Amino acid sequence: MSETSNEALQDTGPQHCGFVAIIGAPNVGKSTLVNALVGSKVTIVTPKVQTTRTVIRGIAIEGDAQLIFVDTPGIFAPRRRLDRAMVAMAWSGAHDADIVALMVDAKRGLDDETTAIAAKLADVRATRILILNKVDLVAKPALLGLTREANAVMEFAATFMVSAQSGDGVAEVKRWLAAHVPPGPWHYPEDQISDAPMRALAAEITREKIYLRLHQELPYRSTVETDAWKELPDGSARIEQTIFVERESQRKIVLGKGGQAIKAIGAEARKEIARLIEKPVHLFLFVKVRENWADDPARYREMGLEFPRD
Repeated sequence: MSETSNEALQDTGPQHCGFVAIIGAPNVGKSTLVNALVGSKVTIVTPKVQTTRTVIRGIAIEGDAQLIFVDTPGIFAPRRRLDRAMVAMAWSGAHDADIVALMVDAKRGLDDETTAIAAKLADVRATRILILNKVDLVAKPALLGLTREANAVMEFAATFMVSAQSGDGVAEVKRWLAAHVPPGPWHYPEDQISDAPMRALAAEITREKIYLRLHQELPYRSTVETDAWKELPDGSARIEQTIFVERESQRKIVLGKGGQAIKAIGAEARKEIARLIEKPVHLFLFVKVRENWADDPARYREMGLEFPRD
């Protein structure tokens, strides 16, 4: 997944390339959609709000166009420093994109959160489109009403109705985007699906397994870092990761009785990382208490976030 020189990129004639930011309230399905558009898992998905913390870029090819999808953290009213950093990153991704897609949970409709995001899109100069997700759960007349309601708040260049989970409607979104990104050379090799370093992707996979395993038991503020990655002579990889929590009571939750929770998390993460890198993986997980890590500028740099000073 490493970048190569421009000479190594495909050159088959006129090309198009553009950044597409997917924005919206928490838990509307942005990460699921990005994975569906790319055709591979490049960002983690859990039922926990604010799973995505940084800007994750997934890369896909459609015809002569390279589409770089920016999966942003959900936008909401921030209360903590980490919240503020994530929301700032989401809007930064929107302002830097060629096309911004506002994603709305059709079942939830235009709540106050989504309406506020739509109104603020007036400050974004990029082409704006509307994507209604989970349309399989809503009657068609209600969807048409939701489309009119959203376009009354902010006029969109196009509206799409999809089910990111099943993939219905995703191909139409991809074709439209390919036809509307600007001309220009591709930024990445044809076979690259993400710009995230493999160490970061592996850490994100482990964080996903923690959330899925522990559900509401573990507070929102936990993080994972990949400390070591060694390619072994037999073709396998030895990976060491540290899970950071804020209190000793949280460390005990991650470990579980008799170490059962951490073993299960490690087994699931190891399998998925092995599928990602297409080789056997030996994964070693450590759990450490790092008090107030969410107020540590170094942790923000690790996640690619700007540290809010105020």
